[in-house]
Amino acid sequence: MACYSLLDNRGILSVAGDDRVAFLQGLTSNDVGKATAERALFSAFLTPQGKYLHDFMIAEAGGTLLLDCEAARRDDLLRRLKLYRLRAKVTLEDATTSWAVAAAFGDGAAAAFGLDEEPGRASPYAGGLAYVDPRLAALGVRLLLPRESAAAALGASGLVQAGAEDYDRHRLALGVPDGSRDIAVEKATLLESNFDELHAIAWDKGCYMGQELTARTKYRGLLKRRLVPVAVDGPLPAPGTEITLDGRAVGEMRSGRDGHGIALLRLDALENDDAVLAAGDSKLRPQQEPWLVLPDAAAEA
Repeated sequence: MACYSLLDNRGILSVAGDDRVAFLQGLTSNDVGKATAERALFSAFLTPQGKYLHDFMIAEAGGTLLLDCEAARRDDLLRRLKLYRLRAKVTLEDATTSWAVAAAFGDGAAAAFGLDEEPGRASPYAGGLAYVDPRLAALGVRLLLPRESAAAALGASGLVQAGAEDYDRHRLALGVPDGSRDIAVEKATLLESNFDELHAIAWDKGCYMGQELTARTKYRGLLKRRLVPVAVDGPLPAPGTEITLDGRAVGEMRSGRDGHGIALLRLDALENDDAVLAAGDSKLRPQQEPWLVLPDAAAEA
């Protein structure tokens, strides 16, 4: 059954002006030139040293690029973008009061908005935009809607209303990270956070901030740890809880809910498919998702 949830934890920044594409192209990890009214993207903004700062969806609406980002951190993202504006012909604004973000998920969600299940596929809807989540089609459909009419538009969709926690449960069951809840700001790299599998990196585009480390990590096989979905047996460990294997520290817990979680784990802790990890009073078992291919730890050493 398809449901929808309003995502009040999301904010919207608008990037307008003649240089909007070129401006973002030099700063973010994906090919912004491919963001059109028919296709949305997932991308990231890094430090010059290649460490994670922000991630966001990029959608095009009426000649403006809209960045669907973490609401609690949108001021930081806006401030950082403005530092690089210089003489570029762009305007950068917080448009959260104008736009609402929602997610539709479950069987038939894409079809309810006339979309096939290709990641990023987009089409107009109710004065805004509906698009298949560019990270993973199984996540469902993302919606950007004028805030004053969003509730009515979603009510007319024929889908069942659900809470934001229901969407979070859906995300966790698929093992997809959720921004700074799962990814350490100014510490994590895109590849250990699975951004390649989630279609956030354009390897054939020109230079962007943080590209050197990202490319070096990929082509030299430097990964030693990854974000991994885990099943939790016992009370949910708090984010940051140390994870051990046979008494040895191998990672730490990130977000979780109702028996599903995400953990940052050393790859050598995943060599045994039957490994049971400990976190506080709970046992964790790594889960293999079809979209996530973990490299062999020995090959990465």
